[in-house]
Amino acid sequence: MNAAKRREIFSRLRAHNPEPRSELAYRSPFELLVAVILSAQATDKSVNLATPRLFAAAGTPAKMAMLGEEKLAEYIKTIGLYRAKARHIAAACRMLVERHGGEVPRTREELQALPGVGRKTANVILNVAFGQPTIAVDTHIFRVANRTGIAPGKNVDEVEARLLKFVPEEFRHHAHHWLILHGRYLCKARKPECPRCPISDLCEYRDKTGGD
Repeated sequence: MNAAKRREIFSRLRAHNPEPRSELAYRSPFELLVAVILSAQATDKSVNLATPRLFAAAGTPAKMAMLGEEKLAEYIKTIGLYRAKARHIAAACRMLVERHGGEVPRTREELQALPGVGRKTANVILNVAFGQPTIAVDTHIFRVANRTGIAPGKNVDEVEARLLKFVPEEFRHHAHHWLILHGRYLCKARKPECPRCPISDLCEYRDKTGGD
């Protein structure tokens, strides 16, 4: 895929959704961090159903650390892998208090040093909370990047590197959200909705669907 076609793809995605937002509910970088950790192998909807009560009870790292792993688990037990996530979040909260004065750090290295935080989660925090032009590659973005031909790669690291290389700078800040929302609602895994897709004529996917 050439640069002109990529630019047109992102121009159309921007026209369709000029100011994309995360579908996770949060009010601070800390709440976003907790929500993103909880969203691993879970839906944003399931996370958003659980977090209001949790954040009302413990909306800061210090309060959540004091809550403790067992009580924390009670708030999030409707979410998959909740015990492991409670353990990670409790440990991350203690580290935030002890090493970062209760603030969410703004560097990838410091974020990835937190329990439960990998590269993808760190990229989400850097992009959504702090406005850095990072691109977190999840299953949706991996599929869209490969299926459309925007940035094909064999693994998430390869796709991330190619997206950062190929996405024009003016689109990089919102690229993460445009691609994830596109994959979630149109370029679906089992049956992409190609007739409704605003970039169907630019996409290099050979097996386009004809609709219902």
